[in-house]
Amino acid sequence: MFGFLNCDKPIGFSSRDLVNIVQGRLRGRKVKVGHCGTLDPLASGVLVVGVGPAARLTPFVHEASKSYRATFRLAAESPTGDMEFEPTLYPDHPIPTAQELASACRSLTGRIEQIPPAYSAIKVDGKRAYVMAREGQDVVMPARKVHVEAIEILSYQYPDLQLQITCGTGTYIRTLGMDVAKAVGTVAVMTSLVRTRVGEFSISDSISETQLRENEIESLLLPAAIGVSHLPRLIVNPDECKRLANGLCLGTRQPDTPRGAEGDPEHVAAITPDGHLKAILVQKQSSWCPKRVFPD
Repeated sequence: MFGFLNCDKPIGFSSRDLVNIVQGRLRGRKVKVGHCGTLDPLASGVLVVGVGPAARLTPFVHEASKSYRATFRLAAESPTGDMEFEPTLYPDHPIPTAQELASACRSLTGRIEQIPPAYSAIKVDGKRAYVMAREGQDVVMPARKVHVEAIEILSYQYPDLQLQITCGTGTYIRTLGMDVAKAVGTVAVMTSLVRTRVGEFSISDSISETQLRENEIESLLLPAAIGVSHLPRLIVNPDECKRLANGLCLGTRQPDTPRGAEGDPEHVAAITPDGHLKAILVQKQSSWCPKRVFPD
């Protein structure tokens, strides 16, 4: 078994809950399972689960761009930035226009600096930030660089604002909404979040929790190559596959690079002519060498 499950995680389930369902369906079989990017229980949408050797591809799937549909309530705030706690309302805050919000969204696209929320899973001094925050400690979160490709206003009827966001890994959506609100002189809490896409995995093609429970996992698996479609690729012939299987490098070759990619690639996917993922490669001097090798 070697591939991905494109799951639609329901609200109220943790990412681990879905992994447990898959592992339960595979009970008695020595098959690794791991999810590619946590979704909070209050969020729903695309959760990619790697099965078999594909579980080793988790860090590469993380690199793919993601899309979200998020709703925010303006002039409201909570300690967590979402609806886990009852929000405090500020009826005296200014009511921004749609044009002001659109301008704020544009100002927060590109390579930006973001301060993650204290109620997050990021480790600070070796401890999860949300654990420290729940203990009443003051948590100073370090700023980080993230890439936001686009923020589109889907609907706006004060105080509710719905955004479509396309971004890179590590972006905190609730923080992004709070920063949009701050730019127009108010605050916000996130009231709902749906992840609609991870790389080529779309919510329109996802499978439900019920389908996971009622169908054979093999019948639901998608090819592993889909999970790394955002990486540059080299097409490898049978002789090159044997070299990679034996830990040997390939000669100097120029990989096919996805549209929009910039700079020299850190990782390259080695793909057979029939679309099977054979290996993840890294460059050593002028050669492409195997970092992860997968079964035929």
